[in-house]
Amino acid sequence: MSFVKISKRAAKLLFLFVAISVLSSCGEQLQSHFKLSGSTMGTTYHVTILSEDTSSEGQQQLQKVIDQQLQLINQQMSTYISDSELSRLNGAIVGEAMPVSVNLFDVLILSLELGWLSNGAFDITVGPLVNLWGFGPSSLEQPNKIPTASNIERELAAVDFQAIVFDLEGRTVTKRKSVKIDLSAIAKGYAVDKIAELLKYAGYQDFMVEVGGELSLQGNSPRARPWLIAIEVPEAASIGQVQQALSLSNVSLATSGNYRNYFEHDGKRYSHTIDPRSGYPISHNLASVTVVAENAAYADGLATAITVMGPEQGLQLAQQQGLAVYLLVKTEQGFDAIYSDAFKVYLQ
Repeated sequence: MSFVKISKRAAKLLFLFVAISVLSSCGEQLQSHFKLSGSTMGTTYHVTILSEDTSSEGQQQLQKVIDQQLQLINQQMSTYISDSELSRLNGAIVGEAMPVSVNLFDVLILSLELGWLSNGAFDITVGPLVNLWGFGPSSLEQPNKIPTASNIERELAAVDFQAIVFDLEGRTVTKRKSVKIDLSAIAKGYAVDKIAELLKYAGYQDFMVEVGGELSLQGNSPRARPWLIAIEVPEAASIGQVQQALSLSNVSLATSGNYRNYFEHDGKRYSHTIDPRSGYPISHNLASVTVVAENAAYADGLATAITVMGPEQGLQLAQQQGLAVYLLVKTEQGFDAIYSDAFKVYLQ
């Protein structure tokens, strides 16, 4: 038996499916702008802002505020920080109502909505199954192996987003059973939204925010036109090759994929994306999902949900709900692009 797995660090570096491009033709005059970047939530962030004021003092102050906001969100939502707010919620006694911050409450409510919308394909309590298959935070010490059916059934019993109960007036969360919540499929998108909100409050109208590949694109790019974003060919051997260009303004975008983080066992590939309804990795040919939506948290979570659902169910959901979704499906000849009616307006 043989196993092959992309390292977690490499997967993070390669998982940026959306190539962020501020493109200019030869001799094109760019508008005045500046860029900020840093590290957060186990990945990186990049911000591009159009502004006549590009003083270093103002940029440093803005970067400080952005970093503080991202540190706060990480402290609220990380499963890697033992004393984070989410870690405390995961350790709370079943049946005990725990007050939570506005940020965490908002993300949990949105996660519940996405769970219902996707009929359980999006489930923030799937973490135990992800760990069992060797892709979670506690998987570094585990060999890559196929779990037994009994172990899968055991962990599946602990996966249930409906076991999370909310008190809207008291802003408390109660677990009806001992579920473990993981927000990695939506927290980066939420962080993008909060930084975009911060920049708008500061008076900026034209900017791009990116955290771990999730995007908010507001106003115009430095080319004085909508932001030009490239969806990458979903193939490890084609890093940087553009599949489709998009022209975007005043929207958010997220892309999820199923080809760069996996292991192989006896010639069969096992995806890092686990279907919380079955307990097994997804096995369809949907290679990547790109979602354009009003906010990045929704796009982030929805891209994950559709990745689990597969191309037929995912496209059907998008058409029924009027969602802007672009899917790349692996075929023997390469990749077929299918997209919802609501996505057509963004195609270049």
